[in-house]
Formats: sequence, C-alpha cells, structure tokens
Amino acid sequence: MSRGRLPIMDIKTAYDVEHVSSTSKIQHDLWPLDEIDSKISKFPCCLVWTPLPVVSWLAPFIGHVGICREDGTILDFSGSNFVNAENFSFGAAARYLQLDREKGCFPPNPAGHTCKRGYQHAEYGTAVTWDDALRSSVRHFEHKSYNLFTCNSHSFVANCLNRLCYGGSMDWNMITVAARILFKGHWVDNMSIIRSFLPFTVVLCLGLVLVGWPFLIGLFSFSFLLIGWFLLGTYCVKSLLES
Repeated sequence: MSRGRLPIMDIKTAYDVEHVSSTSKIQHDLWPLDEIDSKISKFPCCLVWTPLPVVSWLAPFIGHVGICREDGTILDFSGSNFVNAENFSFGAAARYLQLDREKGCFPPNPAGHTCKRGYQHAEYGTAVTWDDALRSSVRHFEHKSYNLFTCNSHSFVANCLNRLCYGGSMDWNMITVAARILFKGHWVDNMSIIRSFLPFTVVLCLGLVLVGWPFLIGLFSFSFLLIGWFLLGTYCVKSLLES
C-alpha cells in the first residue's frame, strides 16, 4: 500500500460514520411539536388562512395565507420587502392545516436527498430543517415587491414548500397552495366561519336588494376573472406569477 493512502475499507467506514451522524442529527431535529393553540396563535408546522378585507367580501375563497415555524410562529408575506412574524397581518387565522415534517426533504449532504427531485431541489435551494427552509424563503422575499395579482402571500408559502420539496413535489404554486388550504384545511372555530362569510353574505344581499340580478352576474364575473387570471399566470404564462 502506498504511503499516505487510506485503505478503501477505512474510507468507506469513515463515510458511513459521517453519513449516519449527519442523518441522526437531522432526525434528532424533528423533535415533538407543541399542540396547536389558536388562543395564542401558535400553529406548529401549519398553513394558515384568513380572509382579506374587501377582496374576501366579494370572493370569499380568496384570502391571505401564511406558514408556521416549528414553534408555531406564523410567517406571512404581507408587503413589499417585508415578511411578517408573530402577528398574522389581516387578523387571526380562520383556517389551518398542519403539515407532516417527514414529508419534507432535508438532505444532510448533496447525495442525501430523500426526494426524487434531488438535482432540481439542490438547484432551487435545500434546507437541513423545517425552519431553515422558511428562513431561506424569508431572505428571498425580503427583496420582493408585493402585488396581490403577481406576488402575494401564496407565492411566499409556495416558495417555502418548494424549498422543503414537500411531498416530493417542486411544483407548488399559488393555485396548489390555495387548493390545499381550501379543501383540506380546518376551521379554527365557529366564529371563524362567521367572520369569513358574513361580510360576503351582507354584500350579496345588499347588492340583490339595491341592484338586482345584474349585481349577481357582476359578482360571479369578478370571481371568474380572478380564477382565470391565476390559472393563466400559473399554467400558461409561468413567468407572470412568483412562486
């Protein structure tokens, strides 16, 4: 054996020890989460949603979303170059959906991806913990201009989920985030349901009384145009919307 050259067995053993140590550290970081406590706005590893003033009065399925750290702190992109922490920007969370950290990919090294999108994930930006992925997205969106139609809170959450490669997917966008919280989310309490739909019901009734059926047609047209815009920007002109 040449001087200064380690046996192949030693190299393999050293790699295995390092790999196991790194993997154990990542697994150790997945400590048990605290319980969800809506009274103090703590939603560990959750997506959260709340209605937007005026916009949700006309289209109740449109709202503001955020994603939470492991300690339950809510993060949401609520203005140009600004990601809010702790206080949800447009009021208390009305809906929430807790995510499973084990569905995220936290590679301990470049070859340690658990997802099938390793190269794309590494190019996009990986993370070693849940909170690390969120911090990377926060830094990214601290240099973004907020726009309700092109770069909003859904864009920020989608960016976080792509950095996590959550569920093995790198295709998270405004539509998939909105659908996830809309169809799989849970209401925080009965008051959240009232707060989300009462303004829309009042506007709808007043419009029908004062204007009649043309108001209803206009309201549905507004909702149709909103949905069409986001579908067009997400799946047809992919450079139009941020994610």
